[in-house]
Amino acid sequence: MAKTEQLQIRVTASEKAQIKARARQANEDVSSWVLRQLIPPAEERFQALCGVLATSPTPPSDRFAEINDFLTGLSATSLVQAVGLAPRADLGSFEANYLAAMIEQTCVAKTVEVPAWLTDIEPLPNPWFASSLISRRLRLLTRSPPAFRRRNLFTDNHVGERG
Repeated sequence: MAKTEQLQIRVTASEKAQIKARARQANEDVSSWVLRQLIPPAEERFQALCGVLATSPTPPSDRFAEINDFLTGLSATSLVQAVGLAPRADLGSFEANYLAAMIEQTCVAKTVEVPAWLTDIEPLPNPWFASSLISRRLRLLTRSPPAFRRRNLFTDNHVGERG
């Protein structure tokens, strides 16, 4: 992506020297190093996956599988950085709720704070079931993870699992 904007910050001579030294240690120019500190690669990847979720014609299950792999592969620290900001992409209600449930469940599993922006997503008005078979609904009602149930989503898959 072409860089078309400039940002200036005021620092002391000592702070400037520290920033330059750290960038040099990382074998990066100062701009690249500062950007990586402020916008970590995990956050960029999360935003990109959300963009695909919002626009891709492939079935949502394929897109959620990729997000599942991404979330579960992150360390606790990287997870907090990655999902700290709400997606910039305009997600539909179903996609936003499913994503929020996945993030909440992953945060709980990795014992980190759930991002505050998840509370801005209203649960689905009607239940959604991962199976159209009536005989499976009781199982889905009882086995669905709490983060999904709160959002009116009923599935027996947990983040980190494939099934």
